[in-house]
Amino acid sequence: MNSLLGLIIRIIDLYQFILLIYIIATWLISFKIVNTSNRLVYRVMDILYRLCEPSLRFIGQYLPNLVPINFAPIIVYMLLWFVKSLLIEYWPR
Repeated sequence: MNSLLGLIIRIIDLYQFILLIYIIATWLISFKIVNTSNRLVYRVMDILYRLCEPSLRFIGQYLPNLVPINFAPIIVYMLLWFVKSLLIEYWPR
């Protein structure tokens, strides 16, 4: 059972890493540091969008609409961290 816990933890870690890359990439695009007209950048952002946006959209529908700040990525990241901590603490040994 510990190998299953390890796999779940690694999947959560991977998704947290992908989410962090997506957040940083969206900031770089919004500040016009990275241009999405580049085909590689567009393709990478499309993949990141498809991976991250469903969870961000789900959390975002329950948050108030504060125009300049989007708290959904922070909340998703913290929820993943919380689930990972719960799994580690309460997984039967």
